[in-house]
Amino acid sequence: MDKRLYTFPLSSVIYLFLFSISLGLTSCLPKQKVLQSSKSRQQAPNGNDREGLSHNHPHRPSGNPSAISVSAQDYISRYKAIAIQEMNTYGIPASITLAQGLLESANGNSTLAQEANNHFGIKCTSDWKGASFFKDDDAINDCFRVYRSPEDSFRDHSEFLLRKRYAALFELDKDDYTGWAHGLKKAGYATNPRYAELLIDLIERYGLYEYDRGEKAPEKIHREERVLTEIAHNNPDEPEKAEAKPPVEMKIHEVKQGDTIFSISKRYGLSTVELKSLNGLDNDSLVVGQLLLVSK
Repeated sequence: MDKRLYTFPLSSVIYLFLFSISLGLTSCLPKQKVLQSSKSRQQAPNGNDREGLSHNHPHRPSGNPSAISVSAQDYISRYKAIAIQEMNTYGIPASITLAQGLLESANGNSTLAQEANNHFGIKCTSDWKGASFFKDDDAINDCFRVYRSPEDSFRDHSEFLLRKRYAALFELDKDDYTGWAHGLKKAGYATNPRYAELLIDLIERYGLYEYDRGEKAPEKIHREERVLTEIAHNNPDEPEKAEAKPPVEMKIHEVKQGDTIFSISKRYGLSTVELKSLNGLDNDSLVVGQLLLVSK
């Protein structure tokens, strides 16, 4: 047998050895580049790598509504229909009803809204025949109304306003949200001196006036006669003026420069978890002028 078939020249062996080494080095280069790139992103000094910034730093809220509170937009979407329905029935601007609901229930996240379906903080009166929910407020174990659904709370809110102390408001145009906001404050609906401003701020921040509808003179006259007649025949128990307190629970804090979730919660005797839950916050970011519910 010819042994030359099984032997290789030394030059061929050297060539094959060098070729295999070059293949190994070539296959390692992409991995080295990837590892080096990944490592450099993780160790980028002073946060110069923008891709790393997007993951390591929370987004700060901007001035648009959805950035301030996404849950507020969800609340508006869910309850705008019932607010419009109540406006068409009684003449209360839908924007006012929605703003009061947002403000007094912390976008539906307050204890009363979650456990009693009470979105307007309406307390029990002697004529209240429904279930009750007790919690400390102006007095220990204050009594608040319980509803079967949030929609029932919206309807009772309208009927609650059918009192002589609020009668003048129903003579306003049903798209006059500024008149209603100031009228509610003047009639004693809330003791917060900035209550009207708080409502107007929410209405204009979220464009709630878009849900208000004007009415022609004959329609307004007919509505006023119907609603004012109902008020005249309605004689619900009202808190005595001497009590000098509103028929609803509402404590609001406006965020100032330097405020933090911790400092605000400590000021009002809340835990940071409670404060964020009340206001539907999923992080500690705040913006100056933001309104926070600070009563459970």
